[in-house]
Amino acid sequence: MDISIVIVNWNTRELLLDCLASVYATVRDVRFEVFLVDNASSDGSVEAVREQYPQVNIIQNEKNLGFAAANNKALRIMQGKYALLLNTDTVLTEGALATLLRYMENHEEVGMACAQLLNADGTKQNSIANFPSLLGLLCNETVLRLLFPGRFPSKRQEYRAPIEVESCIGACLMVRKAVMDAVGLLDERYFFFMEETDWAFAMHKAGWKSCFVPGAHIYHLQGQSAGHNVRARIMFYRARYQYFRKWFPQTWPLHGFLIVVRLLINVLLNGIGLVVTLGLHGGIRGRLALYLQLLSWHLRGCP
Repeated sequence: MDISIVIVNWNTRELLLDCLASVYATVRDVRFEVFLVDNASSDGSVEAVREQYPQVNIIQNEKNLGFAAANNKALRIMQGKYALLLNTDTVLTEGALATLLRYMENHEEVGMACAQLLNADGTKQNSIANFPSLLGLLCNETVLRLLFPGRFPSKRQEYRAPIEVESCIGACLMVRKAVMDAVGLLDERYFFFMEETDWAFAMHKAGWKSCFVPGAHIYHLQGQSAGHNVRARIMFYRARYQYFRKWFPQTWPLHGFLIVVRLLINVLLNGIGLVVTLGLHGGIRGRLALYLQLLSWHLRGCP
């Protein structure tokens, strides 16, 4: 078996069916298996897949286990030389998976590879991530990408060949089975967010590379909408603190302090903006409300 495709689903029936349709329409001349790990969906997802794609291996969870634990259920029993972790809101394009596979086969030092993620209109999404750091907290990441494109690669640059990166966005990841055996599976202490970054850092410390393969194109239909509400942002901060506590136990309180300072600055700037616009700018009002809720959550001890 060449590739084991693992898709975790929670109540995204139509997106899931579209994702599976793209898999079976575009993956050719590759021996592959597909796992659907369902996190207790109630929208008929599993029934629809059983009916339309009986060849899919289905793992049904009795509750929502989150991203890492759900993926691990399939990763423990996969038969492929590589795993492809695929979000339900992705659509493979012709040859994308074969391009990733060919790159991995030709570069045995690479443990993880990712494709170029695209919006529905074909414009580029960020597919690359840097490891969280004090510099990233002290400075705006957009500014860092503009000032130091070599250190902070992004969609603003045009890449004609694969490049080594620190980490990848987790919507579509190809990971070598031998690397999983060496460094372990996804850390299940993460429920959602940061799992792939944590994994990439573990691989990095073990001497494996992560790479971005721009020739493989994947549509990521909901990528821009994730994390824009308070609940999702709190989940993100929880995951970020878990990452810092795990890898930087001596300095993680400093990371937390800097995050609170950044939230205070955002509250101040948006408060000034609200006064200047006489409260008429809906976007500023929304951002201020968001930052106030996040700041309140931090000041209450991150319950």
